[in-house]
Amino acid sequence: MTLLDGVYPFYLQQRKVSLFDVSTITVIVVFLTFACSFLLIIPGIRGRVRLYWTLRVLFNLFMGVVIVTVQFTGDWETGWVRANTSYKSFSPALVSADIGLHVGLAGVNISLRGNPVNQINETINYNEHFPWSFNADYDRRYRQGLERGLPRPILYVAEKFTTQSPCSMQRQYRISSHYASATLWVAFCTWLISNMLFSMPVLIYGGYMLLATGAFMILSLLSFSTVKNSPMCLIQFGTATLHTGYGGSFWLTLAIGLLCFVAGISVVTLHYCNLDLLKTFFDLREDEAEEFQEMTEAYINLHFVNRGLSPSQPKLNPNII
Repeated sequence: MTLLDGVYPFYLQQRKVSLFDVSTITVIVVFLTFACSFLLIIPGIRGRVRLYWTLRVLFNLFMGVVIVTVQFTGDWETGWVRANTSYKSFSPALVSADIGLHVGLAGVNISLRGNPVNQINETINYNEHFPWSFNADYDRRYRQGLERGLPRPILYVAEKFTTQSPCSMQRQYRISSHYASATLWVAFCTWLISNMLFSMPVLIYGGYMLLATGAFMILSLLSFSTVKNSPMCLIQFGTATLHTGYGGSFWLTLAIGLLCFVAGISVVTLHYCNLDLLKTFFDLREDEAEEFQEMTEAYINLHFVNRGLSPSQPKLNPNII
């Protein structure tokens, strides 16, 4: 193979993983660190409060890590197709491969996996990321793929999302993804506020903010799903057609959004129906014996008291006290 601007075509180099990347792993590690730090406190908590405290911490951290992680995952919409297709441009050689399309909020991943992997003296196992975030230039990344000599199936799918493509798929996905991402960040803010309100404690308003968190997460899903309402170009490889459907991140966001609704409704309902049970769960009930405890004994140093009295006042007698 010949060099093209110092780069080998059909080269083997580090590629972005279709589902997880460094940002996703970083977010998960940060939240796991918080979880381990909180769990170290558990031995110092006694009684049923330990169970309630553990449930609250793990539930809140799980909601937070999902809201942030799905911003960076690439499986909001996924699809695979197996087809016999040409591997290189201007070459009659055909390969049997699985072509995958993974759409995230920040861009699209296109996978090409040979079946088997080794064919025509090549190792066919590619995954290329084409971003469309605010600070990224999708068309420039596509042109770089052309210069590097990426396999033809990857370039064919990536071309559908360029701004010059008559399909206008990038415009549809990019706008819906940006609105979905912004709505999720608002949901993250309401999640933080709910935790602050629960710790103040203002339980009823914390429940309201949980409801708001669930509402914004559902709004993000509605924003992303508007893509399905627009006519889409077919992605065909011979007689095979690549169809996509909602992926794991979409359904995980829906599950957490519904879970926030259930938790928020439960907090609001218990506030009006059984406030004592709600305070017990959040460890806010004070021991009645401590709450109404009164001082029954007092120890007085008579020496200092008598010194402060005037000569005309009678001295205190300890037998009378």
